[in-house]
Amino acid sequence: MPNMTPNKTPMPSQDPKVRAHNFLEVSQGYTEEMAQEEAQRCLNCKHRPCVSGCPVHIQIPDFIAQVAAGDYAAAYDIISESSNLPAVCGRVCPQENQCEKLCVRGKKGEPVGIGRLERFVADYHNAQPVTGAQKPESNGHKVAVVGSGPSGLTCAGDLAKLGYEVTVFEALHLAGGVLVYGIPEFRLPKDIVQKEVDNLAALGVKIETNMVIGKVLSIDELMEDYGFEAVFIGSGAGLPRFMNIPGENLCGVYSANEFLTRTNLMKAYKHNALTPIMHAKKVAVVGGGNVAMDAARSALRIGAEKVFIMYRRSEEELPARREEVHHAKEEGVEFMMLTNPVEILGNDEDFVKAIKCEKMELGEPDASGRRRPVRVPDSAFTLDVDCVIMAIGTSPNPLIKSTTEGLETKPWGGIIADENGRTTREGVFAGGDAVTGAATVILAMGEGKTAAKAIDEYIKSKE
Repeated sequence: MPNMTPNKTPMPSQDPKVRAHNFLEVSQGYTEEMAQEEAQRCLNCKHRPCVSGCPVHIQIPDFIAQVAAGDYAAAYDIISESSNLPAVCGRVCPQENQCEKLCVRGKKGEPVGIGRLERFVADYHNAQPVTGAQKPESNGHKVAVVGSGPSGLTCAGDLAKLGYEVTVFEALHLAGGVLVYGIPEFRLPKDIVQKEVDNLAALGVKIETNMVIGKVLSIDELMEDYGFEAVFIGSGAGLPRFMNIPGENLCGVYSANEFLTRTNLMKAYKHNALTPIMHAKKVAVVGGGNVAMDAARSALRIGAEKVFIMYRRSEEELPARREEVHHAKEEGVEFMMLTNPVEILGNDEDFVKAIKCEKMELGEPDASGRRRPVRVPDSAFTLDVDCVIMAIGTSPNPLIKSTTEGLETKPWGGIIADENGRTTREGVFAGGDAVTGAATVILAMGEGKTAAKAIDEYIKSKE
């Protein structure tokens, strides 16, 4: 009999007062008993709406049925048919807007905890003795992947399973892209990412770090001099955006990209760090997405006494995951809704001393369908802070486009690619944030899968 409890099985987590001062993972995962209890809430619907909500089309009811039966190895095999990064997706995917949003159980209660169960299955698998994936027999074809973020790793994994000799070129010194430099340790432990990368290496994927494509090598050189028959660009969107308001050049103003990279990848919060970061007391984070939540919660852990989230719309319009907003509030982050910065004020030494803001109200919907924020007259106020973090979005780095013949981009920098990832340059494919701009991990993975299939068809058509 199904478990008809209307609410999800609660996920154990660290106490907010404790976790706000450490970088250990907040959510601690299900036990076997919890996982089976939650799995039994699944009705195994005949029409499977949850699968249609998953960008990589995991056969969700099938893997959950195996969890309920206690066969976690079979559950992992089912997930792995569609996803190369299950331990990552179980932690950071916005399931509430995708698979869980369409869950039938959500109509009269909470949906099945699909993400929590995926995480449990992946963690259980990774805790078992290593057996090692078998490298498929080579088909004699070479493909290059630029970027080792979620789209690049997914594309590489799918191609490796088909027998391609795949080399991933990563600009930084560690593989993982945004998974290692952007998402904090307390939300996605780096050893989890490394385990997923190791799984791909076992399939034969080669990873070259410290390789800035467009600088060290060009895409033209990869194809003409190194024999790669196709290239997938999954280089993400790492170029930060700013508001272009007075004071953004003051000491103590960071892009969220820099702040999180220093914190996550370089461990700048440690006292002996080679790339230290400012230990501010009062921090304003501008933005309302997951990146803003990550920056605010990281600032707390570094030692800030007060952290403010400033967002120009209301809380209902916050694009961040509900879970991340909830966790941020529990940890003491203060939310200043309908607030828009207009100037950053500095002291005599050019360090941040305050941020000047105006109150906003919501007017008519704009092109995105959201109500447009409108300035409230005579509402300006000043808030004392010593650090400002801009988390208002990113765009693709123009380096690859500027060094690749025939590769066209959109006015804001995104690479032009069709629904299969084909770009305007023959043999070059692209996906993830390099095409769409900043989006979610799972959407980037979906585009990596689509491109891998298209690359396979392209190379076979040349034989």
